[in-house]
Amino acid sequence: MLNWIWMGMIVVGVIVAGIMGRFTGENGIVEGMFAAVKTGVVGIVIPTSAMMMFFLGIMRLAETSGMMDLVARAFRPLMKWLFPEVPAEHPAMGAMVMNFAANFLGLGNAATPLGLKAMQHLDELNPIKGTATNPMCTFLAINTSSVTLIPATAMAMLAAQGVSEPYAIVGTTLLASIFSTAIAILAVKTFEKMPVFNRAAALPHKDGGGGSPVPAVDAASRPLSKRATLFLGGVVLIFAGIVYLETFPEQRVALQESIGLREAVLQLEAAPKEIEPKAEAGEPPLWQRSVSALSVVAIPFILVFFLIYAALKRVPVYEEFVEGAKEGWAMAVRIMPFIVAMLAALAILRNSGTLMLLQDLLRPALEWVSFPVDLLPMALMRPLSGSGSQGVLAELLANETVPNLIKYMAATMYGSSETTFYVLAVYFGSVAVRRTRHALAAGLVADVAGVVSSVVICQLMFG
Repeated sequence: MLNWIWMGMIVVGVIVAGIMGRFTGENGIVEGMFAAVKTGVVGIVIPTSAMMMFFLGIMRLAETSGMMDLVARAFRPLMKWLFPEVPAEHPAMGAMVMNFAANFLGLGNAATPLGLKAMQHLDELNPIKGTATNPMCTFLAINTSSVTLIPATAMAMLAAQGVSEPYAIVGTTLLASIFSTAIAILAVKTFEKMPVFNRAAALPHKDGGGGSPVPAVDAASRPLSKRATLFLGGVVLIFAGIVYLETFPEQRVALQESIGLREAVLQLEAAPKEIEPKAEAGEPPLWQRSVSALSVVAIPFILVFFLIYAALKRVPVYEEFVEGAKEGWAMAVRIMPFIVAMLAALAILRNSGTLMLLQDLLRPALEWVSFPVDLLPMALMRPLSGSGSQGVLAELLANETVPNLIKYMAATMYGSSETTFYVLAVYFGSVAVRRTRHALAAGLVADVAGVVSSVVICQLMFG
């Protein structure tokens, strides 16, 4: 299916560009395509490779120390129901849980390397390379609709444009993403049974199909001593204290004054910084500040906790981190052609004016079902391009004639959905899967569910 859709995007875009006279020029499809390809390699793949190296190094420590098994064990009933073909002890389970947790906390790019690692493990269970298995499709369907607690980017954009109470979309985003994820799971489980998508030979065997967990050193089975357990408990308490100080800034000021650090802190804060617009909004509620603090502390906590846990298990942390990081560049090189192909097609479709024509074509139908027409560009762009949808959201938020209700809807839509085509290109590209089966159909169904639920929930809460 992805082959035909990709070809159709290019062919339709070129035809429309010919009719509209947009082959060349500043906004032509040729310049737009080359700019998108350059951005894909220089602006996405290379920075992403650095992020991959770091997080894959951390993942290596989690695997060799046995932490991944503990994480998977905690969520085993749910993961076994979602992925019955994956053995309960396989490292793919832990990697998927880590990816879901990163998406849930709104950690952005940090979730991608974890997801790519999970896809590598799922590919170990794949009896026919190049064809997506049911667990792969389920994993990507959940990724494209992932439940999100902290829509950090959308909140920041609302605040930058002076929209009142930008944190109000936390609840709407959470509800909308829960609904779209539920629809995604229902869709992917339904589609996998349809003859048009089902490929019996592509289904992994119940015993795991020949894949095996990544061999770890003896550390994975070595129990922690009581002292080590107490030490880790102390680390958890320290970070709990940091979360508390993030939640209650006045307590942090009091602590700084009591230990004589307040003057140094004020000097740091007085350093020249880029001025950013701020919203005139009231102080967020306690639960909002607590959740935001948890999101801020999440990555430092994961880094420190996994390092200390692995060291207590006598894992050579530096050597294992480097071994895991080596996979980052190789993985980035593997996904580069897929990103270039997808971004080129999207640039042709966007610069040709096809999306604008589609917007005009759908306008009467949307008005008939009472769907806000101002949201149509976001609904069309979100599954296609992350930067494109961010640009659409920024333009919408900057328009003073658009009511705040529509802005909340657009921000919720942005925060509760993913760029389906990009996700499929990157994740499947990392394991050279070209026959995607029902993954794209399930992802698009989830996108529609996210769009509709964003409008309905915001209407109920703010309308």
